[in-house]
Amino acid sequence: MSNEQQSGKMWSGRFREPLDPQFESWQRSLPFDCRLLPQEVKASKAHASALCKAGILTGEETALLREALDAIAAKHASDAGKEMVRTHPTAEDIHHFVELSLVEQVGSLGLKLHTGRSRNEQIATDLRLYVRDQIEGVVKALAQWANALVEQAEAAADAVMPSYTHLQRAEPVLQAHWLLAYVEMILRDASRFRDCAARLNDCPLGSGAVAGATLALDRTVAARELNFARPTTNSIDATSDRDFALEFAQCSATLGIHISRFAEEVTLFATTEFGFIDLAEAFATGSSAMPQKKNPDMTELLRGKSGRLLGAATTLATLLKGLPLAYNKDLQETQEPVFAVSDTLELMLQLLPNFTRALRFRNDRMRAAAQSGYLNAMAAATYLVHKGVPFRTAHEKIGNAVRFALEKGVELDELSMKELRQFGEEFGEDFFDAITLDATLDCHDVIGGTAHNRVRQALIETKARIEALAGEVVHAGA
Repeated sequence: MSNEQQSGKMWSGRFREPLDPQFESWQRSLPFDCRLLPQEVKASKAHASALCKAGILTGEETALLREALDAIAAKHASDAGKEMVRTHPTAEDIHHFVELSLVEQVGSLGLKLHTGRSRNEQIATDLRLYVRDQIEGVVKALAQWANALVEQAEAAADAVMPSYTHLQRAEPVLQAHWLLAYVEMILRDASRFRDCAARLNDCPLGSGAVAGATLALDRTVAARELNFARPTTNSIDATSDRDFALEFAQCSATLGIHISRFAEEVTLFATTEFGFIDLAEAFATGSSAMPQKKNPDMTELLRGKSGRLLGAATTLATLLKGLPLAYNKDLQETQEPVFAVSDTLELMLQLLPNFTRALRFRNDRMRAAAQSGYLNAMAAATYLVHKGVPFRTAHEKIGNAVRFALEKGVELDELSMKELRQFGEEFGEDFFDAITLDATLDCHDVIGGTAHNRVRQALIETKARIEALAGEVVHAGA
């Protein structure tokens, strides 16, 4: 193949033989990195500004290029436009597509924009911009889901439910306390995403292919325009770093685990055996064989799709673990897992707030479950502690009382004082007031406990934390 025939390639000069057609098609990344067009346009405009300051482009040329880049972004913003990019017959990747589109609009000036840069730094920049944008959307969506949980917690008021350890009934808790446990997970997830956004917020533009740009570019120009905190400090690392992609996927995988745990509990609580939750029909399906069924497809799919997030994080870690510095073509494979994470999370987080608001709790059933099975045994032991009995001894005395009540088929509050005193003279008539449901809840009167006043205060504080989260700017330097 002649040099003229190869002229459509960005790397044509050295090659004479044609590419194998199947390999050429297989190695193209445009079918998936086409979604980076907005980021490529932004980064290219910023590079034009840096070239202008360096005297490589005139002010008029810079304005013409920036105008053309905006036109390319606008032309391909629609679904039809995006499909035109994805199916472009000759462009290898999104960088090549933008260059070809520029040449169509402004002629050879479009080729001048590639002065002083490499596709290695371009993709490193585009992907950082993309992940940063995704994080901002994820954090806002997490605030919406957290608000939905808080709304349910406020609606629950003083509703009570059993808590579980080892999937066995443990102690009564306020339903709001259980709901707020998931809000805590969400807030931790949001903080992880914010940390990821802060760490990725260095600009690779000006790093060249590996050793840095060959022109005296002021790298702070592009960094400022793109709202990065600063330029990257090492060109080798800048072009090969995909830690931010891995961290984004890992944060998403952890969020997926939390979503899956929520989905699992809702699935369990919606079974006839628990009967604590009625699922809205809008988020359930039926059986093609059994007419009576209402299946929890929403929660089962949430559980299942969380596996995709874990899989993407594992894929990225596997891709990166053996790569020598700096850029390798393997890094092209880091894009699709990032896009898959974004797509999976977006749909999950769109559905979760409305699904959560649609949950209906059977408070009578939950309260009954919290009042049977000796869930006040801890409060009973605490009663004896207040009478001066060492906790280990109190634990044994109440354990013996529970055994006696089990054999008799009654709850602790149904034992007579005579029966209780066979386990210790410390029992008095005030024992029964100490093991009521409200007293059992309120004996947990510590920060983070399920006492009524603590949960009311936690609701106030949690709402403020969510409000702060929703109002935060995710990336520094914006």
